[in-house]
Order: sequence, then C-alpha cells, then structure tokens
Amino acid sequence: MDTQEDDPLMATRVVWGTSINVQDAMVSFKNFLVNFRLPDSREPLYPQLLHKVHQTGNVCVNLDCGNLRAYSGTKVLYEQLLKYPQEIIPLMDHIITCYYFEIYPDDEDDKLKVRPFNLHEAVNLRDLDPQNVDQLITIKGLLIRASPVIPDMRKGFFRCLVCDYTLTVGVDRGRIIEPKHCPREQCRSENTMALVHNRCEFSDKQVSRLQETPDVVPDGQTPQTVTVCIYDEMVDVAKPGDRLEVTGIFRGVPVRVNPRQRTIRALFRTYLDVVHIKRTDKKRMHVDKTLQSEFGPEAYEEGDEVEQVNSNDEEMVRQMAMSDNLYDKLARSLAPSIYELDDVKKGILLQLFGGAHKVFKKSGSPRFRGEINILLVGDPGTSKSQILQYVHKIAPRGVYTSGKGSSAVGLTAYITRDPDSRQLVLESGALVLSDGGVCCIDEFDKMSDATRSVLHEVMEQQTISVAKAGIITTLNARTSICACANPIGSRWNKNMSVPANLNLPPPLLSRFDLLYLILDRVDEDADRRLARHLVSLYLENDLLTAGIDIFSVEMLTKYINYARENIQPALTEEAGRHLIDSYVELRQQGQGQGGQEKRVTATTRQLESMIRMAEAHARMRLSDTVEVSDVVEASRLLREAIKDYAIDPKTGRIDMDLILMGHGSHDRHLQDDFVRELKVLLNNYSETRIGWTRLLNDFNAQSNMPIENRAFEEALRAMETQGDIRIVGEGRKRTINRLTVQ
Repeated sequence: MDTQEDDPLMATRVVWGTSINVQDAMVSFKNFLVNFRLPDSREPLYPQLLHKVHQTGNVCVNLDCGNLRAYSGTKVLYEQLLKYPQEIIPLMDHIITCYYFEIYPDDEDDKLKVRPFNLHEAVNLRDLDPQNVDQLITIKGLLIRASPVIPDMRKGFFRCLVCDYTLTVGVDRGRIIEPKHCPREQCRSENTMALVHNRCEFSDKQVSRLQETPDVVPDGQTPQTVTVCIYDEMVDVAKPGDRLEVTGIFRGVPVRVNPRQRTIRALFRTYLDVVHIKRTDKKRMHVDKTLQSEFGPEAYEEGDEVEQVNSNDEEMVRQMAMSDNLYDKLARSLAPSIYELDDVKKGILLQLFGGAHKVFKKSGSPRFRGEINILLVGDPGTSKSQILQYVHKIAPRGVYTSGKGSSAVGLTAYITRDPDSRQLVLESGALVLSDGGVCCIDEFDKMSDATRSVLHEVMEQQTISVAKAGIITTLNARTSICACANPIGSRWNKNMSVPANLNLPPPLLSRFDLLYLILDRVDEDADRRLARHLVSLYLENDLLTAGIDIFSVEMLTKYINYARENIQPALTEEAGRHLIDSYVELRQQGQGQGGQEKRVTATTRQLESMIRMAEAHARMRLSDTVEVSDVVEASRLLREAIKDYAIDPKTGRIDMDLILMGHGSHDRHLQDDFVRELKVLLNNYSETRIGWTRLLNDFNAQSNMPIENRAFEEALRAMETQGDIRIVGEGRKRTINRLTVQ
C-alpha cells in the first residue's frame, strides 16, 4: 500500500501501482454483504449464507459475480476484481471474515475465503494471451490429467545456525524469500539462515491439465491444453473426464535455463491458479450418486444456494412423473429431430436411467453392474451416428470416439513421462475417462481385433487391468457403452447372420444387452412421411416429429438426474417370479417338436439384461420397487431386439447360437448330414486315396442341391478331426486318404 498525502491523518491508501482506493473498495463490499437481496427474497442473502457456513463449519464462501454486477454499489468493484484479483480477493477475505465475527463473535474458525465465480463471459483456451496475465478469468474444458496431491509451502521456518534465532517467512507473490542474514541485532551473520522443514506450514496442491472440449475446437486443429493449479479444499474435487468451468488467476512465470542455475529466459510459462471449480451443467446428467462418493468429496459446494434441495424442482419432477404416457413422452423427447425409431429411443432412455448397482456381501459375489450396453447396427443413413451424438451431449461423463481412430491403449491407459518430475505415469484412456458415464463408439466394426479385445473385460467386469512398464494396477471403467456399426458390404445381407454381416466376434456381441437392427426398407408411405419430416426440419425450427408434447433437454436431464440420485429400485417377489417365467418361456422357444431339435434362444446374460432394464424402467417411473409391468416392458424390448438380430436366415427361427458361436444349430445339423453322407460315399470307393475335385463332383452328382466349397471343406475338416481321414496337399490338388473303414 502507498500513501499519497504527507499528513498521515489525511492519507489515502491505494493498491500499489493503481489508483484503486482501498477504503472505498472495503466499504462498498461491506455494504454489498449487508444489504444485497435476491429479486424473489426479502432477507439479505449473505447473512443467511454465513449462517450456513457457521453450521457446516466450512471456511469457503462462494461469491456469485452476477450479484456484484447486479448491485449498484459494487459494479466498479467487479471491474477491479477482474483486473487486480491478487489484491482485491485478500481484501474481500478480510472484510467477510470481520463481518462473520461481528455476527458470530464466539466462533473460533479460521479466516474465511471468498471464491468468486460466474463471470460475465468465459475465455476460450486458444484466446488466452499476455493481456490476461494476472487477471481473473473463466475457462471451460475437459480435465484430462490430475497429479497426486503435493505439499506446497505456505510459511517457511528459518533458524540461524550461529545463534539459533528463528524466523517465519510467508509467501509473497508465489515465492518465499530466504533471509540473507540473521535479523538479530547481536548476530547479523551472513548466509546462516537454514530452512527447518518439519516446522514449515504446507497446504495441499494439485497440478492438472484442462483440454478444450471437442465442440469448440476449430476445424482442422487439435485441441489446446492449459495447466491449472488447484489448492486446499478443491484438491481432488474434479476427476479426469469431468467437464469443468474453472475460475482462476492467469499467471506467467519465467522459465529457467537450467534447474540448477538462477539464470532465466525471456520466455514465460503460463498456468491458472484456480479459485473456483464448477462441475454442473444443466443440459447434462449428473454422475450416479452411488459412484459420486468415490469420485470426490461431497463437502465441496460450487454454488451459493442457501437451501441445497430445490423444492420447486422436486415438485416439477413429480408432476412430470404423473403425466400420461410418461414413457412414450420421455422417449420422444430423446433426439426429437430423429424420425420414429421408438424402440431404439426407449432402449437408450433406459440406458441413461441405468439399473441399480448391487454388491451382495453375504454371497461373496462381486459387484453386479447396473450399466446397459447397446449396439446399433444397420444400413448407412439410418441416423445411428446422430443418436450417438445426442447421447454424448447429455451423458454426465463420456468420450465420443471412432473405431478406426482408436487404439487399444487409447481406450484403456497409456504410459507417458511426466514433464515436471520426468517419472513414468499412467494416463487414462477413453474408457477410464468415461467412468460413471457413457462411452460412445462410432464405426464399431472398423476397430482392429487388438482394440476390440480390450472391451471384453470392460463390458462385463467393468475394470481394466494394466501391467506396463512396471506399473501393475486395475482401473475402474464403470461405463455404459453405446456403439454403432455398419455391415461389411455397406448394405445388410438378409441371407447372412449378424456376426457374418458385421465381422464382429460372437463373445463381444453377446455382451451387449440390446442389439438393434435399423434397416432401410423401401416403403412408399413411410418414405413419404420421413421425407416430409426432413423437409420440415429445413423449413422451420419447431419440430413436428414426435408430436408437440415433448420435454426440453433441461427438463429431461433434470428428471433423469433426480431419478438416478433418489431412486434405488428393488425387486419384488412377484416381479422376480415373472422374470423367471419370461426367461424360461424364452428358453422353451428353442425346443423343437418332439424334443428332437434344441436351439439356444436365451442365455443368463439375457436374464441379467432383463433385470437391469426392469430396474431402469422402475426408476423412470420414480418407483422404489420393480413391478410386473416393468418386467413386461423389459421382456418386450428384449424380445423385439432378439427377433431382429438372432433369427437364423435359413430357418426363420430365433437361435442365440448365431451370436454366441457365429453359426446356428441349423448349420450344425446340416454339417452332420454332410459328414454322414461323405462317409457313405468314401466307403463305396475301392481305393483308399481319392482326389479332392473327384470327391466333390461325385458328392454333387448324387445330391439334390450342390454343396458350397466352404461347407464341403468344413465337413472334411470335421472328419479329419474325428480321425476318419487325412488330407494331404494344397488347393485343388489335395487328396483324401481314408484311414478307417465303416
């Protein structure tokens, strides 16, 4: 502080280097605290907020800068706060602490801290320049890396080596200045002040990286990142994968030529000193409450609400739950610009609600997943990627990735060297960043086999095991997967099964709860309705797709958030019996007449899928119990999906072996018939060595329908495995040696 007058009584204290009057700033902020009221409130806001601080024992007060702008006496103070935060924020801390002790004189709390947020505009990461240094700014981005908690010295304790005189030195503008000589008059020894580490005061510090979100990155450019330093109560509040709105002081520090030398370059390194973190977004869902306690401390509050539970929101959600045709209305509100696809939207809606997470301690079984995985398959141009983009926009945590542009380490975790400590550290991949949210994977069929093999563990156990470069660990990946894939030949071949059309391994397909087949069928009436809908999108803004009565994105996410946080449905006995009956009925469809033919039409994974979807449907109704109606709808959705993707094109019947093994029971019976007839034909030959082409021609000559080369080769390979024959040679010149005579 400086003085402008020679007379101490007439002195005016100003902030050094500026003309800001300290007394004016303190008075205006004190008046703001005492008198500011919200438009719909009669009582001043900040005495109520300080009462809440007194009850909770918190030392941080979140200051909404929108209130500073709205109050006539603090508009100048708001501009000063933006330009000189290093001087104004300590003043605010001092004033609010004094005001707090005026109200509660018996309280012995520490000094209160003001955390300003909600500036009038956020700065884009790539627009940060030297003009922003030492100013208060707000940036938005995706947290991609968070360091462990490291101690940051707040007060240094020095002791003279000659006379044992001690001195405590505080932080001044980010650094602690070491005394060059002993301050004791009798000593005054040079360079004798040694730092005593165990007497110093430290605070928590965390260094993280914030990256631009994909929707604000200009075309053809890579996303930029900025380093953020987080202190004290905000440490570990945000986890990698969270979308944040961070308010802080933009700082620049000179770069040293060599860490061991004091010589510095003219080049400066910039970072952000965080004063406030905001995690919520009204258009996005929140993280599931059962996982939130593991993600971060619940004590951190990012707003200035006096009452945490808004009764108006709860009443609105309850009214929404009582509306007619709630299920259809919520499904229509999901991606309203996409025409029809009602069952697909209902399945994705249940995925967003999710089932209940269960851990049965008595049985010793691990945690049962509540996440629902969905795969959308079909012809190009059937709005699969559009649905995926919509899910990604409202999912709480989530990464959108494409199959061809993803590697195995990009999905799981990769080893990199920390730029500061030069140590090997583990960086989270897309699936770990989506923990507690939805991972959207486009072009799922274009993935390499090595990349897809990673998903087997994630989709069932919900973990990722890593053993690389001496780092052996298991990471959580409790994520729902929403993927879409195209057929091999761009168009769906109705004569081929799903695994043959998709070129996806059967074990991976069986891990999806719902697999929707979206085909582009020619139908004049449907085509006309779809074309009319698409043209209407270009003509006007109000959509005629799914009727007029749809919920807005904010209302939809508010409803889903409330259901996920407050509703944990449990199965009733009647619903359990109905689940068992539905599963047994689905299995019995595989029994042929007379019990001769047996096909697998459902597995235990289908039963677990039904349970998860029934829980999600009950949660959608805001019901604490799973009723029979929930099981009926879950069973219907599953049957509709199975009816499309698990039908054997050769028999027209449901056969889960197509998904589990890649070929159905009809193909196996046909191969058994081929083997039996080939044995008869081989026994009719007098010689023991027969040519490949001759055997194929003779078999086709006696058969009503010609056998394909692939089926013929598979039948002979099966006979070779059984030890009946031995195949010698390559290609068409191969010969079959008969080993056994029957």
